[in-house]
Amino acid sequence: METQFLKETLDNGLTIFFKEIHSAPIISSWIWYRVGSRVEKNGFTGLSHWVEHMQFKGTQKFSGPQMDRVVAREGGTGNAFTHLDWTTYYETLPANKIEIAFQLESDRMLNSVFDPNEVESERTVILSEKEGKDNDPFSRLNNQVTQSSFIHHPYKNEIIGTEDDLKNIHRDDLFNHYKNYYQPSNAILTIAGDFETDSLLDQVKQSFGPLPNVYKGITQSIKPEFTIPEKKEVILHGPGDTIYLQIAYRAPAANDPDFFAFTILDSILTGPASLNMFGGGGTSNKISRLYQRLVEKEMAISVFGGLQATIDPFIYDIAVILHPERKPEQVLQQIDVEIDKLCNQHVNHKEISRAIKQATALFVYGLENITNQAFWLGYSEMFANYDWFMNYINHLKNIHPADILRVAEKYLDPDHRVIGLYLPDQTQGESL
Repeated sequence: METQFLKETLDNGLTIFFKEIHSAPIISSWIWYRVGSRVEKNGFTGLSHWVEHMQFKGTQKFSGPQMDRVVAREGGTGNAFTHLDWTTYYETLPANKIEIAFQLESDRMLNSVFDPNEVESERTVILSEKEGKDNDPFSRLNNQVTQSSFIHHPYKNEIIGTEDDLKNIHRDDLFNHYKNYYQPSNAILTIAGDFETDSLLDQVKQSFGPLPNVYKGITQSIKPEFTIPEKKEVILHGPGDTIYLQIAYRAPAANDPDFFAFTILDSILTGPASLNMFGGGGTSNKISRLYQRLVEKEMAISVFGGLQATIDPFIYDIAVILHPERKPEQVLQQIDVEIDKLCNQHVNHKEISRAIKQATALFVYGLENITNQAFWLGYSEMFANYDWFMNYINHLKNIHPADILRVAEKYLDPDHRVIGLYLPDQTQGESL
């Protein structure tokens, strides 16, 4: 794997990663802020996501429509994402136009307006987005299962926020959140593409160097939750004709050595999954244990696993769309049989080797373009550091059968999980 990159820190605390890739005349620039739903308190959920929306509504220099046009007219692309632990904005542009991204992002780091009329307009947009999520059966189920998986940790909250909070948050709440966290020393700028580092560093210094830094660090106590204390059940009813089953277990934090063994466990159990949320390739899960036990035997229409890279322990979930002629308790029993086998029987080297190859291939697919390379420079820093990324494949290659057994026994405990079930209204009397 290509390891050449340069890390610089400006006097105001902004950290920059440069990675030269001369395969195409484009550059991708990402600005990452260490702020997401993890830092939000009850009564103010959804602040980070809403602030992200407001960053596209105008600064003292750029109007909202200008922000879109200034990138698009040069043939570039851009977007933004809010997650549990971070918020990020990116632009990918022709190499000789990357200054546009620097001008745009340096301006909205400091000068976003948060016009009260735009705040109210965006409140309507986000409430509509929230309603759409609440009307989706699996989204509803996932929200309830996630909430039930934590007692106090803010990971229990939806990134978009609760309806009550979204109705009651004020303009000043948003603006203060922005001013608290959108600071140079709380940000990382990652740049990959066709450039000479020394020259580009001068451009970055001109755009971002003058920005003041008043970030003092936000003092807060977020205590990780390492286990789900007891078995819980969540049963929802609603419209539709599909039964969804979701099982959540505690998962290790990304920087925990268990995470790499868990990645291979997930690949064996439900099929390989990409950590690159920006996309990049894919592979089938048809040889996974649960696919063969559930889908091949017509117990389910589909089955997938979900493992995310986070600062604190989050959840690992197994999501199933049931076959119309199967009962939830039948499917759950089959899942438990397979997990019990995984916990109590030897996993052979051939199966692990195949899982490692699949996970490695999916990881490499996620590096296939310049935008993804810039993504990984910053993404890995949000929950660990870039060495985590550089050593990812080596960590996977060092996984042995004993590691899989240990991690399965530690995390896939039937007495410490949340079982969620969504039943269409016409389905009565179902239980687990």
